[in-house]
Amino acid sequence: MPNPTRPIVRRWAAFFGVCIVVLGVALWGAGEVAERRATAELARQAQASAALHAAVLRSELAKHRSLPFVLAQDPDVAQVLRAADARGIDALNRKLETLSGGTRAAVIYVLNAKGMTIAASNWREPTSFVGSDYSFRPYFRDAKSAGVAELFALGTVSRRPGLFMSRRIDGPDGMLGVVVVKVEFEALEADWSAAEPAFAADPRGVILVTSIPQWRFSTLAPLPQTEQQRLRAEHRFGEAPFTLLDTRPAVGGARPPRLTTTALPGQPPARYMAASADLGASGWTVFTLTPTGSILSGAVAGARAVALLVGLTVCGLAGALLRWRSQASLRTARQEAARAELEARVEERTAELRKSNRRLTIEMEERRRAEAHVHLMRDELVQSNKLATLGQIAAGVAHEINQPVAAIRAYADNALIFLDRADSDTARNNLGLIAGLTDRIGLITDELRAFARKTSAPAGPVAVREAIDGALLLVGPRLRQTSVRVVRREADEEALVMAERFRLEQVLVNLLQNALEALEALDWTTDPEIAIQVTSRRSQIRIAIADNGPGLAPQAAKTLFTPFATTKPRGLGLGLVISRDIVAEFGGELALEPAQTGARFVISLPKAR
Repeated sequence: MPNPTRPIVRRWAAFFGVCIVVLGVALWGAGEVAERRATAELARQAQASAALHAAVLRSELAKHRSLPFVLAQDPDVAQVLRAADARGIDALNRKLETLSGGTRAAVIYVLNAKGMTIAASNWREPTSFVGSDYSFRPYFRDAKSAGVAELFALGTVSRRPGLFMSRRIDGPDGMLGVVVVKVEFEALEADWSAAEPAFAADPRGVILVTSIPQWRFSTLAPLPQTEQQRLRAEHRFGEAPFTLLDTRPAVGGARPPRLTTTALPGQPPARYMAASADLGASGWTVFTLTPTGSILSGAVAGARAVALLVGLTVCGLAGALLRWRSQASLRTARQEAARAELEARVEERTAELRKSNRRLTIEMEERRRAEAHVHLMRDELVQSNKLATLGQIAAGVAHEINQPVAAIRAYADNALIFLDRADSDTARNNLGLIAGLTDRIGLITDELRAFARKTSAPAGPVAVREAIDGALLLVGPRLRQTSVRVVRREADEEALVMAERFRLEQVLVNLLQNALEALEALDWTTDPEIAIQVTSRRSQIRIAIADNGPGLAPQAAKTLFTPFATTKPRGLGLGLVISRDIVAEFGGELALEPAQTGARFVISLPKAR
């Protein structure tokens, strides 16, 4: 007789094979899709960053381009070039010095028609340009012929790189001279170095402005030897070797962002998103290199984790269905085999058949009882788990609603007294307060249940003063039964924080209750006092609750926020833990700060905007 389990084994083997293939394809596909999306988003961010860098550099250049134009129209400059008297030159030197300091230009100087410097903003310095001949400089020759010129080069005296902007000064009889403004980019490069690597290159691909000094005068494309010799002959970049950069974005204008691998000085190779933006009339292109490693790997890992979870869930459901069908098929096959055997022996072995039927009936009954027992045990396990969870929630609720329940009892007792005095209005007010506190208990239990599910209502603007008033209302009956004095110091009575009022009151009530319990243990040699202080610090509001009690022992302070760790005989050790988690949900922090006497707890919450 054929074995009915063999098809089932083959079916399960095929199922596991298909699951492995499906999971592999799902992980690969999810990783590819996530990587493409993350790459596209990273490219968008990189392009925006490149455009921002280009806008900053463009603004810097535009600011300084107006200087040569204005000075070329200045009658004092033209007068000095025509007369060249000592008094006029001295006044022009001082004027250029003032302009250089006000505009943060590196140096401003005026050349006569022969290229000789007659006035400069650095006339006081040992490296003064006054008297130097710059007729060999291309910015002088080009300005002389075209009227305006720009040249990025090393200074012949300072050896510092910068952009030389020149403009011709014309008179009635022709050219009088040339005014030159040198702009250095050290401050801009320092700002760039604080973010991702960034640099600007000219149309030939020579890097001029860069956040990585080692890359200056490197090239993005091979530079012909003739061009290198010409640049050295013009003394533009000194003896720069024009090294080819490892990462080479496209030269000659902006291109779509692309992934590239390069090694920054002193760092191992890493992947970056290279983006570029045109600078405009100067022909420069600004490039940025945005790191991609953690972003892409995180996106791929997250997508693959989701795909794996979904795939495992689908495979689990399919496995459960296959198991059910396999068991049904197995039962059907066994029944068919038994029936065939019984039909073959029905005439000659009727008695044996009856025995077999009875035995089969007994076995089926035992199996049904076994299955019923399994279901019973499973239901008991579920019920045990529910009881454990309800025990945790009940412990938290019993601790957190203790204060409003006590307040309800106090207001109820007072209402009875006022009813006995026939003061129905005051009694009605007390009953209204009891109703409000009952609603608040409902809110607290709802919040604790939401906290157990690790969910919370969204935070919104909350008036700190109203939250403190509500908390003092809850602990008011106990305060009136003691000699504890409450001192409130609020720097800003209209202060608003991002929180949820009733949960914030819950935290304040917990802290006030702890302070009261600490003060009740004192031998009243001094006036017991609880101080509530609200201060504003930058983007945060700090609510400090301090008492002048005995304070906390060092060992107790170490376990202050540990669940079920408490110094109270009847405490559960959950109040501060829950309070800290509530404050953390608001984006704030609950901490114990050092104090000369007693204990000082500080709630730091973000200001509401």
